[in-house]
Amino acid sequence: MSSLPNLLTLSRILAVPLLVVLMWGKGPYEWLAAFVVFLVAGITDYLDGYLARAQGTVSKIGVFLDPIADKIMVAAVIVMLVDSNIVHGLAVVAALIILLREIIVSGLREYLATLQVSLPVSALAKWKTAFQMIALGALVLAGSAPALMPWLPAYEAGIASLWIAAVLTLITGYDYLRVGLKHMS
Repeated sequence: MSSLPNLLTLSRILAVPLLVVLMWGKGPYEWLAAFVVFLVAGITDYLDGYLARAQGTVSKIGVFLDPIADKIMVAAVIVMLVDSNIVHGLAVVAALIILLREIIVSGLREYLATLQVSLPVSALAKWKTAFQMIALGALVLAGSAPALMPWLPAYEAGIASLWIAAVLTLITGYDYLRVGLKHMS
């Protein structure tokens, strides 16, 4: 557990309560700080995997914790964005699609693991993740943008990216489910 990649993954999990507290605040500086925490967490997500592969320190605990850290952070941010009414109306459907897919694919991976079947991440799923993180980051930034950066279209970019991520989520979720169902009988 004490390898740098694992510590980076653990730091992402530990950052979630701070992120939630900052997003609970109503002031633009709290939201700007939340954006910085989210950005740093996103960088650690990239770094932990890169370092683990580069150093040859890929561990079972890292393989286990990394997707959990991602899902905890994504779920917490989506809940807080909806709670704060930054994500509202029809955009809640896009957020819900993302959350439901994460739960379904996690359950599917867990089930397939008992059969010793892996479900590798597809290239399209990596694009989904990229749009999802861009969307969430932009929407967190939108919490401070009206007061601090009124010229910045963070909300519009965030909502557009959220819908792109939701469409990619449906496609990749269907692909994973189709593959997984072949192993269920």
